[in-house]
Order: sequence, then structure tokens, then C-alpha cells
Amino acid sequence: MKTTLIDLTYLIAAALFIFGLKRLQSPQTARTGNQLAAFGMLLAVVATLFLHKIVTPVEMIAGLVIGGAIGAVLARRVEMTAMPELVAAFNGFGGLASALVATAEVARYLIPENSGMALAALLPAVEQVPFDVVQAITIVLSVLIGLVTFSGSFVAFGKLGGYITGNPVIFPGMRLLTLLVALGSLVSMGFVVAGADAFPTVADPVVWGVVALSGLALVLGVLLVVPIGGADMPVVVSLLNSYSGLAAAATGFVLDNTALIVSGALVGASGLILTRIMCEAMNRSLLNVLLGGFGGEAGDGAAVASAEGKTVHEATLEDAAILLAYANKVIIVPGYGMAVAQAQHQVRELADLLQERGVEVKYAIHPVAGRMPGHMNVLLAEANVPYDQLYEMDEINDEFATADVALVIGANDVVNPAARYDRNSPIYGMPILNVDQAKTVLVLKRSLRPGYSGIENELFYLPNTRMLFGDAKESLVKLINEIKNL
Repeated sequence: MKTTLIDLTYLIAAALFIFGLKRLQSPQTARTGNQLAAFGMLLAVVATLFLHKIVTPVEMIAGLVIGGAIGAVLARRVEMTAMPELVAAFNGFGGLASALVATAEVARYLIPENSGMALAALLPAVEQVPFDVVQAITIVLSVLIGLVTFSGSFVAFGKLGGYITGNPVIFPGMRLLTLLVALGSLVSMGFVVAGADAFPTVADPVVWGVVALSGLALVLGVLLVVPIGGADMPVVVSLLNSYSGLAAAATGFVLDNTALIVSGALVGASGLILTRIMCEAMNRSLLNVLLGGFGGEAGDGAAVASAEGKTVHEATLEDAAILLAYANKVIIVPGYGMAVAQAQHQVRELADLLQERGVEVKYAIHPVAGRMPGHMNVLLAEANVPYDQLYEMDEINDEFATADVALVIGANDVVNPAARYDRNSPIYGMPILNVDQAKTVLVLKRSLRPGYSGIENELFYLPNTRMLFGDAKESLVKLINEIKNL
């Protein structure tokens, strides 16, 4: 009866995961989708703890309270600009948890039941299953994927947070070293699988194989991510999220836990789909992204400058206010600069003011705008921007030609016309927002410094572009006041 009830709970949890994921497709339903999936995971965790009697009810409640408190504090204190690195950290910890559970399974087989050893008391007293080749394969996959995700995610965390350079890190012989580490990982996995039948009577091949695999997987994760530049970080975050799901699914097979298998498979599959979408949005293959060497930290640039005879047209506040206030249609293009300035609330206030004056306002969202998938959507949702005003690139690109003003706030590479015609550009072929087709392009930016691709933006020098230099938030506040005074 108890097992049946647990299985039913797992089924309900799996259904909640699927419905929650389905509702994440739209900004209007994303919040409830996240809540459904979170509740499903809570059911699965509670059911597992009761099934195996791992902790007492008091310990369970204490864990939920402490974990919930930590999550609430992070949710309130972490700035939206820091959300990408927080997601990377979550991915890393998810991978580490999967690897630790898998290695604990190996340790559990080494400790006889009721042996009196202190470590035995820390390990779950679950029903033993034969440690065979299948079990060994699931364990080594969980360790490999989990620890690659862990170390790789924290390299991404460092790049996104500015703790380490966002430029590609490449040294002579790096490709060969990565290949050797990968081959060493496969050899270690082979030792574990080959020694499965004799384990735990003959434990050395399995134990040392797991130890070697753990170390090599950690190194491999670092080597895979450090050569990737800042321009590809959205793809990296998405791919690492997929890795964390695959590691969880592998651990589900280790533990024979249905809920973990289903949730891990969903995360892994959705992460891979999102990674593919990100690659298509950048016109890059996944292999090209993983080989690294593209993009990095933006270089310095003067506030007003010219390059190769090109002229920058700078707008005054009065000019910008008149352009916006007397337009019929304005399309707002948010970018990472808006996130850095935390200007999303001022963007919404400006849009509301323009709409009161009869201006049609829409928002154009590029799939890789910001530092992670959906970054701009979340920022604008935080400012209570109506969901029906948000349009994806494919939906709105044809409308730029009918817009009086395209207001670009901190975006760079995703609006660079060089992607269309410059075959020597690293972003050539990348689908971009057609802001240059608007009658006037008004760009709010601190300077002319390049984006994460590290290349100059041709948009800044077009005859229909006007640059308003300065902090985005401060510029928007001044623009709002100027429009109110018209």
C-alpha cells in the first residue's frame, strides 16, 4: 500500500512537471508553470524521504524551512543582472548533487549492513540491488556528467560575474589536453564497468576508477568552458542546464527513482531544445560554440568618435524627446545595457507616457539579448510591462520598416547590420533585429564600445541613427521629464 501511494505521488509529480513546463511557453502563464513544477518537486522529495525513512518528519520540516529561507533570500537579494550567474550556480550544484549520490551508491556497497561503521549511518538504508554492469554504467554517467556540469558551470559563473575574464582562454596544446582528459575519463569509466561483476569482493578497480573519473571530469568541465567567450554565454548556460538534467536522469536510474528520471529527462530535453534555438538565433553550430574563441569582454570606446571616416550623429535630450513624443509608432529594443543600468522600470514609465500621447509602443526581444535565454523578458516582466506588448524577433522584424522610431536601450550585437553583409564578421549570418529599417533609430548607450562579440557596431554610424550617450536609467529619467514638459 505504501509503495503504491508513493508511486502515485511520483506520477502526480511527473504530470505537474510536464504541465509546468508547458506553461513556461508563454510569459502570461510562466509564473504559474514554475509554481506547478516546484510543487511537483516538493511532492517527489517528500515522497522519497518517507519511502526510505531517510530523515524524521522534524528533520524534514527543518530542511524545508532552511532551504526555503535560503531560496527566498536569494530571490529577493540577487539583482536581475546577476540572474545568469545564479542560474549557472544552480546548474553546477545540481550536477554536484547527482555525482555525490552516485558515488554514495558505490560507498554503500562497500559497507556491510549493520557493520557499526560511522559512515554506514550516513548512507540511506534502501533495498540493495545487484551491482552489475548496468548499475555501473548509470553510476559512471552520473559522475561524469554531474562533475563536468559542476566545474563547467562555475567557470561560466565566473565569466558572467566578472570574477574571471570573459575573453576566451586558450593556450598551446589545449585541444590535445582536452582530448587526453576525455580519453582518460572513458578509460576510468571502463575500469568501473569492467570491475562491476567482482564488486565489492574486488573493490579496487571500481573505487579507483570512480576517484580518477571524478578528478578528470572536474578538469574536463573547466577545459570545455574556459575557451568559450562572453558572446556565447547564453548558449553555454542553456547547455549546462541540459547537462544538469541529464545528470539527474542518470542518477534516477542509479536509485531506480521514477520522479528523478522524469524530471531529469524533461530538463535535459528542454535544455537541448533551447540550446538549439540559441544556436540558430546566432547562426552558429553547437560544435562551433564549443570550440570557443568567439567574443569576450567589451573594449573601451570614446563617448563620441568616428571610425574610418564614419560620422556619429549625437542627439540632444530635446531632439530625442520630440522624436518619441510625436511619433506614431515606437519599437523598444532592450539589451544588456538596460539590465546593467536597472532601467526597466523607467522603460515602462516612458512607454506608458508615450501611449498616453497616442503613440503605439511595442517591444522587440531577440532570443540571445542579455546574458541568458529569456533575460529581457524577465526584466520587463519585473517592471510589469504588459505581456501582449512583447514580441519575439520573427514576429516583429517586418514592422521596423513602419516604425517612426526604434529605441535601442543597451543592445549591441543583436542590432548590428554587419551580420547581413560583412562576410568577414564573426556574426555574419546571425539573425538580427531590423532596427536600421526604422525611420529613425535612437540608441541609448554609454559609449561606442563594442558588445560581447568584440566588433564595432555599424548601426551607430548610419545616417538615420541618433546616439544619446550616458547611463540608460539617467537618460530615460531625463527623457521622461522632457516629454512631460512638451
